[in-house]
Amino acid sequence: MKKADIFEFYRRLAEANPAPETELEYGNIYQLLVAVVLSAQATDVGVNKATRALFGKVTTPQQMLDMGEEGLKEHIKTIGLFNSKAKNVLALSQILVDRYEGEVPADRDTLQTLPGVGRKTANVVMNCAFGAETFAVDTHLFRVGNRTGLAPGKTPLAVETRLEKDTPQPFRRHAHHWLILHGRYTCKARRPECWRCPVIDLCRYKPKTPPPDLGTT
Repeated sequence: MKKADIFEFYRRLAEANPAPETELEYGNIYQLLVAVVLSAQATDVGVNKATRALFGKVTTPQQMLDMGEEGLKEHIKTIGLFNSKAKNVLALSQILVDRYEGEVPADRDTLQTLPGVGRKTANVVMNCAFGAETFAVDTHLFRVGNRTGLAPGKTPLAVETRLEKDTPQPFRRHAHHWLILHGRYTCKARRPECWRCPVIDLCRYKPKTPPPDLGTT
């Protein structure tokens, strides 16, 4: 995609949603980290349902340790892979207490050393909590990057690298949120809603989906 088209692509998404935010609910940086770890292979809606009660009781790593594994599992048992996620949350909480005085480190490489924290999770925390211009490539962003031609790549890292290279200011801070939300609500996996897409003329996806009343249901 040409530079001018990339700029216009983001400009339109920004115009429609000037201040995009993560849909995960949290009250502080530690809760954000926990929520993102829990969101792996799960929906934000499902995570929020589980964490509302949990975060009403737990706001710090030490409080999570005091709750213990069984207590945590009881709160997150509706989330997929909750057994392994509970172990990771407790393990990372112990590390935060032992090494970082209970604080979440503002460094991507350090975050990735924590149990259950991969590059995508670290990028989300760096962006949402610390304002870093990072690009967290989830399944939605990966699809949008490739389908539209904005940031094609065979792997999430390849898409991230392309976004790092081509995303212009002033859009870098919120770029990954715009793209994730666009993929979640408009450029859907099975049937993209092209008829209401604000960047339809810039997108390289050829078989544009017609409106429901004109196409098949």
